[in-house]
Amino acid sequence: MNAFNTIELVHEPRGIATLWLNRPDKHNAFNAAMIDELIQALRQVGDDDDVRFLILRGRGKHFSAGADLAWMQASARLDYAANLKDAHQLGELMNLLYRLPCPTLAVVQGAAFGGAVGLVACCDIAIGSTDALFSLSEVRIGLAPAVISPYVVQALGERASRRYALSAERFNGERARELGLLAECYPDGQLDSALAQWTANLLLNSPYAMRVCKALLHDVGSGELSDGLRQRTESVIAGIRVSEEGQEGLGAFLDKRKPAWQ
Repeated sequence: MNAFNTIELVHEPRGIATLWLNRPDKHNAFNAAMIDELIQALRQVGDDDDVRFLILRGRGKHFSAGADLAWMQASARLDYAANLKDAHQLGELMNLLYRLPCPTLAVVQGAAFGGAVGLVACCDIAIGSTDALFSLSEVRIGLAPAVISPYVVQALGERASRRYALSAERFNGERARELGLLAECYPDGQLDSALAQWTANLLLNSPYAMRVCKALLHDVGSGELSDGLRQRTESVIAGIRVSEEGQEGLGAFLDKRKPAWQ
């Protein structure tokens, strides 16, 4: 466990890293300090080849209420240059989470408002409780979901993003699943057991193959074909077939045994 003030980074022997938002008394609302610590933690995880996947969670009743009120009040008194610096840090956080080499899984309970929706959208997979509440609430206080907007559009689609960013409507876990923001939703009391099942399933997979797959899918994007993309996909499958884990996985399949990573 690493020493942070606003977050916790917990490593398990199986190669699972859990990153906790840890300001439950503030509903895990984030401020400049939390953003800086999240950036530090994600850089640590990104540099650690032993991490098989990252779980992003929030301590207490809520995943995150979005931006901290005191931080927003302080930001309102800053000039444009200082606000741009703050925005750059938030952008760095979102980009690091989105580009993290290992798979990421967000687990959402309670509120996920404003920038917290961006954190969820940046993760590869997200699950949540059926009664979780989501809102792109920025326009209610005269702001816009600017830095998180590219990730939200990728997760929700352009049309739904316009609706919820312009209306600031709240929507629950079931609606989030319909929109694609959540992969699945569960009754609140079943969220931890569902997470255990997701964890067990991810642990069946080759750590190296998941990293290669994630990097490939970033390159594939919307799937628009090009000669360069075709060459990239061909080189990926050729390379992974001859990799150590590729050879182990194929051998285990043919030998009808469990691969070494299991």
